[in-house]
Amino acid sequence: MMNTDDFRARLSKIMSYYGLSASAFAELIQVQKSSISHVLSGRNKPSLDFILKLNAAFPDLSLYWLLNGVGEMISITPTPISSAPTTKTNIQHTETKNDPEADSSKAIERIVIFYKDGTFGSYGDKLLK
Repeated sequence: MMNTDDFRARLSKIMSYYGLSASAFAELIQVQKSSISHVLSGRNKPSLDFILKLNAAFPDLSLYWLLNGVGEMISITPTPISSAPTTKTNIQHTETKNDPEADSSKAIERIVIFYKDGTFGSYGDKLLK
């Protein structure tokens, strides 16, 4: 059984290591800010979903260390925080003209829609004509 007090200390150590506030940490692992607050205060124990999201967001963390406090915190070469997975994607935006056919190099090739559940739909140029 995991010691909740020790887990809270390890969670604080992770946030400190990556230089993250509780709010930024919550956004990064895709949980509500209150979840972080409740785990850090000892009000709630971390759920399996919480642990899995933490593990997915920080693949360089040793899961065994996270759960048991044994071994090294970092199991592989650390991933810079700027490269860690986030909920937001950086998309380069270029100014478009009112007439998309005026510049054939800017013709739409495909539209991809990303859904929150991780799936996507792709619509090719045949549907756009």
